[in-house]
Amino acid sequence: MKTAIADRVPTGSFFDLDRKDPDLLHLREGGADRALPFALMECLVKSSVPFAEHARSLRSETVAVAGASFDWFDAELPSEIANEINLEDYEIAEHTDERRVSLTGALDRLSLVHPEGFARVREFVRGLLWVGLKPGVRTSSLTSSSDPALPYVIVFSDKASRHIPPNTVSERPSGLFLAENILHEGTHQSISFHVLQHQVFADGYSSQTSPKIEIKWRAGQDEDRNQYWEIDRAFHATCVYNQLLRFRQTELRRVDLTPNERACFQSAYDEGLPAVRYLMRELEILREHFTPHGVELLADLRNQTDQL
Repeated sequence: MKTAIADRVPTGSFFDLDRKDPDLLHLREGGADRALPFALMECLVKSSVPFAEHARSLRSETVAVAGASFDWFDAELPSEIANEINLEDYEIAEHTDERRVSLTGALDRLSLVHPEGFARVREFVRGLLWVGLKPGVRTSSLTSSSDPALPYVIVFSDKASRHIPPNTVSERPSGLFLAENILHEGTHQSISFHVLQHQVFADGYSSQTSPKIEIKWRAGQDEDRNQYWEIDRAFHATCVYNQLLRFRQTELRRVDLTPNERACFQSAYDEGLPAVRYLMRELEILREHFTPHGVELLADLRNQTDQL
C-alpha cells in the first residue's frame, strides 16, 4: 500500500538528525546521539528548558532488529521532560528479561510480517520509553502514546501487551498486541512529521476553534474531549486506523495466532472498520478546512478506506 503521508525524512530537513546543525553536531560528537530527539523538542516547544541536556542523564539499551537500532531508555526520567509530555505520574519501567524478550519479539514480528509498517517505525522512531505508574498513583495507566513535541520517541506500558485501543482487552499478554501499539505510535509520529512539514489544514485553522466530530463509540466517557474530536485529531485517527486495520487483516490471515490472539484481533477489526468509515465520511464533509494538499490526502485516505 502506498500512502500519501510521508514515509521518509528528507535529507537536510528539520527532522533530519544527521543534518549539520550546531546543537545536533554537539550531541553527536559528544556521544549523546540518544538525546538528539530532545534537541528537536527544544525548537518545537520554543522553551528555554534545555531538554537535550536533561536527556543526557538517560541511559539507554540498544535494541537491534533487522538492521534497525532503537534506544530503549533507562534511568530516572527527568522531571522537566516528564512534565512537558504529560508523564508526571510515570517512571521508566525496569529493564527485565521478560520485557526485553517481549520488545524484541514485537519488533521482529513487525519486520518479518509487516515490512511496510516496520519501515515506518524504523524511519520515525528512535527512542523507546517503557513506563509504569509511580508507586501510589491511582489512575488508569496509558497503553501507548506519542507527543508531536517530541519527535522520534514513543511511550508504552505493560498494558500495551494486553490492550488494543480503544476497547479490546486480552486476559493474556501477547507480543503481537505490543507490535500493534508500537506501529500505532510510529504512525502517529509520521503523521505529526507530515503535518509539521506540509500545510495540511487551511489558513486560520485552529484546534481550539475547530468544528467537532461526535465520536459515538465513546459516548459513555465523561470527558467532552473524548466524545467530540477536533478535525486534526480525527485526521490522525483516520490515518492510524487505515494502517492498523491492515495490520489486523494480515495477522488474521496468519496460522500461528493463538485462539485468544485471533479473537482479540477479530474484535478490534470488527470495531475499527465502521469507525474509520464514519470518520472518513465526516472529514470529507469538513474538507473546506483542508488545503488543496490536505484534500489530496483525504482522497488518498478515501481510496485506502474503500479497500478495507
